[in-house]
Amino acid sequence: MKDFKIDQIRNIGVVGHGGVGKTSLVEAMLYSGKVTTRLGKVADGTSTSDYTDDEIERKISIGSSLLNLEWKNHKINLVDMPGYQDFIGEVVGGLRVTETALLVLSAQSGVEVGSEQVWNIAENYKLARMLYVNRMEKEHANFEKVLKEAHDAFGTKVVPIHIPIGEGLNFKGVVDLIKMKALYFEGDGRYREDKIPPEMEGKAKEYQDKLTEAVAETEDALLEKFFEKGELSIDEVIEGLRKGIVARKIYPLTCGSALGNIGVTSLLDSAVAYLPSPADFVQIQGKVPGTEKEKMVKISPDGPLCAFAFKTVSEPHMGELSFFKIYSGKLQSGMDVFNSTREVSERIGQIYSLNGRERKEIGIVYAGDIAAIVKLKNTKTGDTFSEKKDPVMFPPVNFPKPVINMGIRPKNRGEEEKIANGLAKLREEDPTLIMEVDSDIRQTIIYGQGELHLDVMIDRLKRRFGVDAELEKPRIPYRETINAKSEAQGKYKKQSGGRGQYGDVWLKLEPLPRGGGFEFVNEVVGGAVPSKYIPAVEKGVVETMGEGFLAGNKVVDCRVTIYDGSYHEVDSSDMAFKIAGSMGFKNAAIKAKPTLLEPIYNLEVIVPEEFMGDVMGDLSSRRGRILGMDREGNFQKIKASAPLAELYKYSTSLRSMTQGRGLHRREFSHYEEVPKENADKLIKEAQQEKEAQQK
Repeated sequence: MKDFKIDQIRNIGVVGHGGVGKTSLVEAMLYSGKVTTRLGKVADGTSTSDYTDDEIERKISIGSSLLNLEWKNHKINLVDMPGYQDFIGEVVGGLRVTETALLVLSAQSGVEVGSEQVWNIAENYKLARMLYVNRMEKEHANFEKVLKEAHDAFGTKVVPIHIPIGEGLNFKGVVDLIKMKALYFEGDGRYREDKIPPEMEGKAKEYQDKLTEAVAETEDALLEKFFEKGELSIDEVIEGLRKGIVARKIYPLTCGSALGNIGVTSLLDSAVAYLPSPADFVQIQGKVPGTEKEKMVKISPDGPLCAFAFKTVSEPHMGELSFFKIYSGKLQSGMDVFNSTREVSERIGQIYSLNGRERKEIGIVYAGDIAAIVKLKNTKTGDTFSEKKDPVMFPPVNFPKPVINMGIRPKNRGEEEKIANGLAKLREEDPTLIMEVDSDIRQTIIYGQGELHLDVMIDRLKRRFGVDAELEKPRIPYRETINAKSEAQGKYKKQSGGRGQYGDVWLKLEPLPRGGGFEFVNEVVGGAVPSKYIPAVEKGVVETMGEGFLAGNKVVDCRVTIYDGSYHEVDSSDMAFKIAGSMGFKNAAIKAKPTLLEPIYNLEVIVPEEFMGDVMGDLSSRRGRILGMDREGNFQKIKASAPLAELYKYSTSLRSMTQGRGLHRREFSHYEEVPKENADKLIKEAQQEKEAQQK
C-alpha cells in the first residue's frame, strides 16, 4: 500500500439512527473505490462491514468496523458504526478518532432520536460534520421535509451542496450547487455531467445563493466581498466551504441512494475536496501521567510517537486486535513502545490495514492514520502510547452508563467461573458491558445498553467460550430501616455444665435521615459493660443489620446506642456479647416502626412528540413521577423518577411504544419508602421463600 501524507488522509465516522442504510452506503463507497467487485448486501449477509456471525444472523451492525479506500490520491478511513441504541458505546469509541462525522438520514423518516444522539456525541468531540440523505429512490422520499427537520434539529448551518433531481421512482441524480451541473449516475457509480434540467434551474439557483451566503458568513473577508459583488467565485466558495467545515461553521448536506449507488461518488469527491484531514486540527490535548497537568500534542508525522487505542476486538485464530489512531510520529512492526496509561512497555507485532474481516499487513503506519495491531500483551481500550522519556496520556473514552440490568446464571451447575471469565474477556472488547457479583441480593448482575445488547453477549458467551448462560429477572436491592425510636434488652445466658455464656446489653435505636448510613454510640457508664466487650456488641449489631429483620435486606439509616447492661466475671465473652448485641437489635427494631426502602432512579426519556402521552401514561403506571419536560431538537425530553422495581425491561417497552424511536438514560438517585401495600406483599414473599428454604 502506498504511503499517504497526513493532508491526504480523511478519517470519517459513518453514523445515524438504526436502519437508515449506513452499512449499505459504506458498501457502495468501497465498491466505487474498487475495494470490492460487487455491492454486498446486509440482507444477504454479504456486506464488508457486518462480517461477524451475530451481525450476519441479526442483519444489523453490532460493532464498529474499520474500512479504507483510495479516492483521487487520498486515503479515506471509514469507521462504520451501529445505529441501534444498544450499541451506542461503539459510536462513542469510534467517533473519538475521526475528524468528521458523516450523519446518514433516511429520505423517508428524516431526523430521528438516534440522529440527534450521535450529532451530540460529535458535538462533544468538536468534529466536523456532513449529512447524507439516503434512500432518495424510495417511495415517500421527501428531501425538503428532511432538510427542514435537519434545520430544526441542528440549525441553519446545515446547507445543501447537492440537491436531488427527482424523488422516489423518479430519482435520477443530483445537482452540484458549486459547479451548477446536473450529475447523472450509471449503475457502477460513475456519473456524467450535464446541464441542469430547465424546470430545476430556478430552484438550483435559489439553493446556490443560500450556499454562497452561508459560505460568505463563515469569514469576514468573504462576507465583505460578497456584499460588494453580490457573489463569490467558485474557488472562493470551495476554499470558504472547506475552512467553514473545519471550523464547524457550516455542515454540508448531500443526498443519494446507497443501494442504487447514486450520489456516492459525488460524496467521495466532496470528502476529499472539503472535509478536514488530521493535520487541520493541529494539536490534541492530553495530560502528563500521574498528574492533572495538561500537555498538548502536535499532530505531525515528524513528532515523537503518540497513539491512542480506541477499540479491542478478539478474532478467532488471530487473538486480540487493538485499533489505533496515530496522532504523532509513526508505529512500526518490531518497535518497543511505552504504554503511558499502564506504565509498561509493549513490543509491536504485525500491523494491519483493515477492511472488515479482510486484513492487509503493513509494516508501518504514520500520524493521522488508523490501523490495527495484533497480540499486544497489556494494552486495552483507552490506552495511550507515547515516548517513555516524555510521556503523555489521553483521557479514556467516556462510555455511556448502563440503562438495563439483568441477573445471569449458568444453565449447568458449577460454570459460574466460566461465565465470569468469559464476561471479563467480552468487557475488554465492550466497556459498556459491566458485571458484578452483588452479595446484597445474592445474584450475579450484568449491566448494558439494552436487552438486545445483553442477548448478544449471552450468544457470544456460548459461541466463544462454550458456556450456556441465561438471563433472569434481577432482584431488587431493597433496604430496611426504622421510623421511630425504641429501646430493648438483649440478654444471652447459657449454662450447660462447665463455663457458661453470659452477655447482657440495653440498646437504643433512632432513625437517621435518609442516606445517613449507620452510627454506633457507646454511652455505657460505670463499667456496666466492660469496654473490651463493646466492639463485640457492635459486631453483633452490624451482622444482624446485614441480614435484615423484615425481608432479609440490609438495614440502613439508624443510630444504635448501647447505654447499659451487665456482665459475669467468668461467663462473659466476646461471643456472648456479640449474640446479646444481635438479640438486642432485633428486639428494638421490631418496636421501631420498621419499613422497607426501594431504590429510586432518575430517568431522561427522549421521544418524538406524538408519543408523549403514551410514554407519560406508562411512567405513571410504573409509579413514576414526572419532574419536567424540555424540548431537545425535534423531540421532547421527559425528566422523571421511578422505582427500579418498575423499570424491568423498560428499554424494550419504550421502543415498542415509540416504534423504535424513543431512548432513555437512567441513574440511581436515592432510596425511598415502599408503599405499605407493596411492602406487605414483599415481606410476605420473603418469609415464604425463607420457610421453603428451611424445609
